Amino acid sequence: MKLTLGFSPCPNDTFIFDALIHHKIDTDGLTFEVSYDDVETLNQKAMKGQLDITKLSFHAFAYAASQYALLDAGSALGFGVGPLLISHKFDQETLAERIKNDPGSLRVGIPGKYTTANFLLGIAYPELHNKQELVFSEIETALLADQIDLGLIIHENRFTYADRGLTKIVDLGDYWEKLTGCAIPLGGIVINRNLDREIQLKVNRLIRESVEYAFAHPKSGIDFIREHAQAMDEAVMYKHIELYVNKYSINLGAEGRKAVDILFTLAQERNIIPAIQAHLYI
Repeated sequence: MKLTLGFSPCPNDTFIFDALIHHKIDTDGLTFEVSYDDVETLNQKAMKGQLDITKLSFHAFAYAASQYALLDAGSALGFGVGPLLISHKFDQETLAERIKNDPGSLRVGIPGKYTTANFLLGIAYPELHNKQELVFSEIETALLADQIDLGLIIHENRFTYADRGLTKIVDLGDYWEKLTGCAIPLGGIVINRNLDREIQLKVNRLIRESVEYAFAHPKSGIDFIREHAQAMDEAVMYKHIELYVNKYSINLGAEGRKAVDILFTLAQERNIIPAIQAHLYI
């Protein structure tokens, strides 16, 4: 049986899915047709129900929960892994002054409306409304070209912004951790609810086995990871993987589910997302 599968070309996703899609584990009769897309494209595809299985932002999952259920395997949660708000011209003090006096003039580059990063930005800085959606990898360049005043960065850009003379204003992951005491839920793997329950459970098991294989053989997928990593230095690739792939990627567990539940509760209380009627998990 062939299933469509979407995930990003970022090292954490290619690390997770390498063993699965290249049959380094027994896939028990399943094959996968893969789409490699940036996170916001995956979010949009999920909201249209275009894929059988897909990575998506937890923020976007709120709009797709009627069609998809969250798997226990494959998620990206963690401490110290949140999005960063950066700038070329502001520090915390000067930004606070501008927000107080003229927040509407601040142009903010975000990696997508439905990203969890944008959700956290809305919680921390509700005054910032002048947002421009950019591909996450273009935000640093837009800052340096003075096309935006602030940039919300995710993924490997955490490791590159300082080298380009950009300054961190706030770590929104740290903000979340102090607010909730939980790991920050960034992205999850969801499966179409129309698929048989047996298939849903099988896919969850196979993704877990793929992650476990990757941990046991961390260099096994190096060529595949490098192929999609936008000429990223190998040391940066593995820093990226170390941050975003962890015990929650094997199994959300009670702690991971608690973090996801709190995320949605806070978002609904602040009217950032609609009320969710469906049960979230498989």
